[in-house]
Amino acid sequence: MSRNKDRVGSRAQGADSPSPAVMQEANTGGFSFVTPTEFVELPSEGKYYSEDHPLRGESSIEIRQMTARDEDLLTSRTLIRKGVVLDRLIQNLVVDKNINTDSLLVGDRNAIVIAARVSGYGSEYTTQVQCPQCGAEQVHEFDLNSAHIDAGDIERACELQTTFNDDGTFETVLPRTGVVATFKLFDGSDERHMVNMVLGNNNKEQENLITRQLRRMIVAVNGNNTPEALEYFVNNVPSVDSRHLRMVFKMVSPDIDLTQDFECAECNHTQQMEVPLTADFFWPDR
Repeated sequence: MSRNKDRVGSRAQGADSPSPAVMQEANTGGFSFVTPTEFVELPSEGKYYSEDHPLRGESSIEIRQMTARDEDLLTSRTLIRKGVVLDRLIQNLVVDKNINTDSLLVGDRNAIVIAARVSGYGSEYTTQVQCPQCGAEQVHEFDLNSAHIDAGDIERACELQTTFNDDGTFETVLPRTGVVATFKLFDGSDERHMVNMVLGNNNKEQENLITRQLRRMIVAVNGNNTPEALEYFVNNVPSVDSRHLRMVFKMVSPDIDLTQDFECAECNHTQQMEVPLTADFFWPDR
């Protein structure tokens, strides 16, 4: 079965909701702006959160649109250097402050980032790309409104002996050892950990990407969640089982599909290309 893809969209405020306006207020120099909000569809549809999470069963999340202060945040050298600038942006934009934005699944966070960019700067995204065929560097325009929700291929994962648990985790039977591995999807804190590891200066950490990814994913093996059992498993799991686990993890992870058609201006080569999220993404005029 093909992966479930729906057109990405957001629900704007209703006709009775406040629209951007200027209102007279003495303590703001005579006026203030009402910042509009929008509802962003969640690729996870709220299915993969724990029972006590605010987004459990929720198909969308309300965010406010970006302001000039958010643009200041995006140019903060300190936040950029620490690698947390998008984390801080998401935290600022989510309306419900009871939601810990680090706990948002990666696909849902990506949906928020895309929606924020579209509402802030429009859906046209022009950036430099390299042709996979001839290597020519060229400027190409992508349409962010053409992004789709990829809800994950649960049915195919089921064929690979993978099941979904009520607490938001998954279980899969590993083909070589027969071990039942329980794993979770990545949230914001997991993503930040992996990104920092890849970009860090510690060569040893960079060489251990697969085992570190498994440590972040796996929460139990055959029902045993002790640190000793998990550490032994990660260090000794056969490669065929490791590959199976990473494959089904990717298969069930909901996300935003940013793949679009590309045609080279030099050699006319055409293929599907994933939209590259470069510095131009949030700084289109720089």
